[in-house]
Amino acid sequence: MTGSARYGAVDVQYLDDGGARAALVVAEDPAFTTLTEEHAVLAEQVAEYRPGRFYERELPALEQVLSGVTPVDLLIVDGYVDLDPSGRPGLGAHVADAGLAAAVVGVAKTRFRAATHAAEVLRGQSARPLYVTASGMALDDAADLVRAMAGDARLPDALRRVDRLARGATPDNFPPG
Repeated sequence: MTGSARYGAVDVQYLDDGGARAALVVAEDPAFTTLTEEHAVLAEQVAEYRPGRFYERELPALEQVLSGVTPVDLLIVDGYVDLDPSGRPGLGAHVADAGLAAAVVGVAKTRFRAATHAAEVLRGQSARPLYVTASGMALDDAADLVRAMAGDARLPDALRRVDRLARGATPDNFPPG
């Protein structure tokens, strides 16, 4: 992806009142060197957690934060695209199926037992890997993208920022582009 491609990262935080806050950060380069947009929305209602159906809870909030925003070409989600080598869909697959981005990269912080196909990516000084899966691009390219993202910590800066936004930090203001 080159030229005027847009890269996004999303996260959702569940609130004590039963709602959720969804956040999005956007950059014009795949390393997320400079964020050009930040958005956060409150979803008043979210579905109850059901094992194996996490996407039912998360996808509506992600659709809400992405609505009204210029579409992104690649979207990074917190979790797995697919949950096992046979392709059992995870959140990222449902995001891709919903047409929220042409390419979806899943970055999980914890190992899911069945996800033996996930690429393990080490970043910073951490000995704990991130687990990367992808849809719409080769897994090796997705792992390289995550490895090259800005920041020297285990979790890339853009993913740390979108997590803080989802937890309630105020979006920064950017000049109109």
